[in-house]
Amino acid sequence: MTTAKNTICIWYDKDAEAAARFYTTVFPDSEVTAVSFAPTDYPSGKAGDVLTVQFRVAGVACIGLNGGPAFKQDEAFSFQIATDDQDETDSYWNAIVDNDGQASACGWCKDRWGVSWQIIPRVLIDALAAGGDPAQRAFEAMMQMGKIDVAKIEEALRNQ
Repeated sequence: MTTAKNTICIWYDKDAEAAARFYTTVFPDSEVTAVSFAPTDYPSGKAGDVLTVQFRVAGVACIGLNGGPAFKQDEAFSFQIATDDQDETDSYWNAIVDNDGQASACGWCKDRWGVSWQIIPRVLIDALAAGGDPAQRAFEAMMQMGKIDVAKIEEALRNQ
């Protein structure tokens, strides 16, 4: 097994393996690649407990660390998942929120472990990147949403 040169490390209280396995059921190009166990007792666990989980989520190399309750997730870190249509947007958003997650605004939600996700349709990403009036209209429409509504973004782009 080759470790990626750059890997995102995500701190979990004790559920890194459960989180990683959940992500693999939701996102394509995701898999758990290794589970490592603590060789000895440590402040938040015992010898033999799952210590780290190496995984990919939507192609991105990650390691989940069961570090205990000392640090909590917040919105300063999030995964941004680009979607192609409303069905894909709904699928990812609903999978996260319906699994004891939490909906937020402007395409953001949190999973049950507190990790933040941005589920953003490409039509919105492209509109914002284009700048000008279309970006402003798309942005103003987005600011009214929780889960992104592709049809409303497209309508905002058509209205000149």
